[in-house]
Amino acid sequence: HVQLVESGGGVVQPGGSLRLSCAVSGRLFAINAMGWYRQAPGKQRDLVAQITRDDLITYGDSVKGRFTISRDPAWNTMYLQMNSLKPEDTAVYYCKALETNVFYWGQGTQVTVSS
Repeated sequence: HVQLVESGGGVVQPGGSLRLSCAVSGRLFAINAMGWYRQAPGKQRDLVAQITRDDLITYGDSVKGRFTISRDPAWNTMYLQMNSLKPEDTAVYYCKALETNVFYWGQGTQVTVSS
């Protein structure tokens, strides 16, 4: 198993920044990729960013140029630096870890962008 704990969410004004963290424990050696997803009320859960074991990175179109995903080499922690935040970025942000045949979710952290 892999355990994921997100932190760093909160309330920020439009144009502001937040940094999310995902603490990882368990079968770190089995992780092939990790990602950040978000879900706004009444909407589906969408990809924000993903990073693979080879450090290949994918971003959702709506966050390109504003968000940056990173991780430490041992998969102990994954980060999401969010800049130039917009009200439409408001959502619960989830951390996801992928092994070959199974994936895991964290409990989520709320991000609210509001003036």
